Amino acid sequence: MARLTHADRAGRARMVDVGRKKVTRRKAIARGRVRFGRTAYRLLKENRLAKGDALAVARLAGIQAGKRASEWIPLCHPIPIESLEVDIELVDACREAVVTATARARWSTGVEMEALVAVAAACLALYDMTKAVERGVTVAGVGLLEKSGGKSGTWRRRGAL
Repeated sequence: MARLTHADRAGRARMVDVGRKKVTRRKAIARGRVRFGRTAYRLLKENRLAKGDALAVARLAGIQAGKRASEWIPLCHPIPIESLEVDIELVDACREAVVTATARARWSTGVEMEALVAVAAACLALYDMTKAVERGVTVAGVGLLEKSGGKSGTWRRRGAL
């Protein structure tokens, strides 16, 4: 069984020492989905929500949160991010917003948490922007699609989220 890196020999949570790890180019892509009812989706798509441009707010929320992932996740290292992109695609057939975040850095530890936190925050911002119209909006399927860099190299999800 693999040793858990975020627990000491006594099983207590600890922050991993990355001081001796090699600095490499890191990249992570994460995705999540937000499902809407008819009215909320229509107003979102037409940019007619009372709170304003929900897609712009969600993108900014994702970027802002991704840059602060170490403040959200207790054992996450602060990372000097080189770029963090948050894209949102509206899918009419299922009334969903598909949120994708790509984080990049040259550092000694990965940027998976930054990408995941960016997706989660963008999805939650979309809920916040549409909740006055519909409380039943659902955030689903937040997960890592791929990561590259570091000792473990490249990993890609097989199958859909």
